[in-house]
Amino acid sequence: MGNWTAADVPDLSGKTVVVTGANSGLGYEATRVFARKGATVVMACRSADRGEQAAAEIRDEERLDGDPLDVRECDLADLDSVASFAEGFLADYDALHVLCNNAGVMAIPRSETADGFETQFGVNHLGHFALTGHLLDRIVATPGETRVVTHSSGAHQGGEIDFDDLHHEESYGKWEAYGQSKLANLLFAYELQRRLSAAGIEDTISVACHPGYAATSLQARGPKEEGSTVKLYVMRAMNAVLGQSAEMGALPLIYAATEPGVDGGAYVGPGGLFDMRGHPEPQRSSDASYDTDRAERLWRVSEDMTGVTYDFDGFAGAAEPGTDAPGDASDEAAGDEAASGAD
Repeated sequence: MGNWTAADVPDLSGKTVVVTGANSGLGYEATRVFARKGATVVMACRSADRGEQAAAEIRDEERLDGDPLDVRECDLADLDSVASFAEGFLADYDALHVLCNNAGVMAIPRSETADGFETQFGVNHLGHFALTGHLLDRIVATPGETRVVTHSSGAHQGGEIDFDDLHHEESYGKWEAYGQSKLANLLFAYELQRRLSAAGIEDTISVACHPGYAATSLQARGPKEEGSTVKLYVMRAMNAVLGQSAEMGALPLIYAATEPGVDGGAYVGPGGLFDMRGHPEPQRSSDASYDTDRAERLWRVSEDMTGVTYDFDGFAGAAEPGTDAPGDASDEAAGDEAASGAD
């Protein structure tokens, strides 16, 4: 594989990509690369104003032809906002080639979403579960290979799914809650692939990834919400010493979204020191992340909590035979082309 970089991304002209959390950090860097390579990128952002600012910066930096960036509000902490975003997208776009479930929060003081979920579990997992459910029939129906890419973290290795206290109402530890949400991301990604395969859907795949330790603004949110200047300075020092750049941290997400030959159910991360930095490569996540019983139970609970159900029988046969997969050989012939911080 070698040292895979953004220069290896194939031409994405004619592709539509949705990126959650596209206005900052890893989502911003991925959006920049996707747009540079010709994709139309729908930037799903909690703040439309911050999204527009980020889009303006990308347009200026990349000197893009036309205007391939479409900023839309999508607050993953509010299921009504998620549904509204999906409704608007489906009304305006006939195809969706890649959905990047990227946005997240990390190690923040306990709070709740608009729907009463613990925020880390609600945003990192349930919001993306609902969003994917709303959009999956359009993804499956899009000709050619399509992908759902879900961002996890190495912190999933210490995570446990506490079905008796999913929202940590009885006991809350910010890192325990974060680890649970990141393990949930992987259980979801792998279970989605199993269900797609069981339904005979071959052209849509589910892929997971993690960024290693990437220095982004994600790490600062927890200390800021705690009002801890000391923790904020410590985190900044750790980022400076241990973290790789956001550009490097975004590569596993970009690889998972575009590299030809990626398998459904793959897990992509940086292949350097302790899997915390370096160029992307396929890896293996924790044994717990492959627990099918746990994944099936989490799926049922997630459907109950979000009210979003997946009709795989309805999806089967919805996909039309197509030609161009994201970055397949025909694309290459046509052209030359948050851990999460403390992963």
